[in-house]
Amino acid sequence: MAESLQNTCELSVVGSMDDIGREEWNACAGIDHPFTRHEFLAALEESGSAEPETGWGPRHLVLRDHEQRLIGCAPAYLKGHSQGEYIFDHGWANAYERAGGRYYPKLLIAIPFTPATGPRLLAHPDIADRQEVQSLLAQGARAVCDRLDLSGLHINFTDDRETEILRADGMLHRTGEQFHWLNDDYGNFDDFLMALSSRKRKAIRRERRDALAAGLTIDIITGSDLREDHWDAFFHFYMDTGSRKWGTPYLTREFFSLISERMSDQIVLMLARRPDGHPIAGALNFTSSETLYGRYWGCTEHHPFLHFELCYYQAIEWAIDHGLKRVEAGAQGPHKLARGYLPTHTSSCHYLPNESFAQAVSDYLEHERREVDMEIEHLDRFSPFRQAGPYTPDEGAV
Repeated sequence: MAESLQNTCELSVVGSMDDIGREEWNACAGIDHPFTRHEFLAALEESGSAEPETGWGPRHLVLRDHEQRLIGCAPAYLKGHSQGEYIFDHGWANAYERAGGRYYPKLLIAIPFTPATGPRLLAHPDIADRQEVQSLLAQGARAVCDRLDLSGLHINFTDDRETEILRADGMLHRTGEQFHWLNDDYGNFDDFLMALSSRKRKAIRRERRDALAAGLTIDIITGSDLREDHWDAFFHFYMDTGSRKWGTPYLTREFFSLISERMSDQIVLMLARRPDGHPIAGALNFTSSETLYGRYWGCTEHHPFLHFELCYYQAIEWAIDHGLKRVEAGAQGPHKLARGYLPTHTSSCHYLPNESFAQAVSDYLEHERREVDMEIEHLDRFSPFRQAGPYTPDEGAV
């Protein structure tokens, strides 16, 4: 590690995104990846979606050089539970507390309620050695964990580069599985269908036809066309689905208004309407220059295959039309395989100060990684593509 940078930088912890300037945060995070933008993270806090009262106490890491310029940062939270993370460690918590320890609070570097791989340790692009900045952020996070006597530090949905850095720094590596659609330079949706086996191709065409059989139409709304009545309708869908699946939905109504005001250019909202124009279902997506991220879905009426149409097929079609490389459809869902979404790895990294606990978790993770590899290898045999398709496990690994 370069002596000068390590000795001249100062790491601090701030309790709100308001304590960090939007421009200086985004200079490190960039604005292409929607979920690390200052606007997105601040909206979570301002709307009351991610705050201490909901178990998300902001403890963002800020790294400044000797001239007080922000050269690195990370979205971090003191977590009072494990909800809204999509990396499930409830078993770890139970084991730790049965042994007499206190698992919560823990320190988490992640995007709240967002199971999307991306940068977590954010380094200014003008820094010559960005890896050094990322290592300093990780070291600082571990120091915070030790100083507060926390059970552990968890960094979720890390990208390839960060995973390598964190593993080299001695953090435990955990893998998971998601289903992503990859664009093999398709010109249109029919080109994609022609890459599938005949049986899968016919099934998708039938599902798309049946989804709209009741005369439903689909609006795709983005940018300045987004209005508050769109969000009123979508929030109704979100609350209905969230209440049935999770018990308590995470996001408040204000959150959707804030992101619409501040980052509408990266929002793609799809609404299904009855023939009379009344909205009855919706899917919310975010976009970067390469990826469409499917995040939330909800409905107030059941129509066969409408979920697949809004969340999967419309997303594929939109990605093709806009030249995106992939669609990430969120957590879980082997049913996505038949719709052209193929299994891929996700990663998270973990620091557990208690040595005996860390060793037990390390042994578990070694077994779990093998199981995930085997699961992905098994699922890949059932690829809907006529031949090998655009995907192999190595290409999809993150």
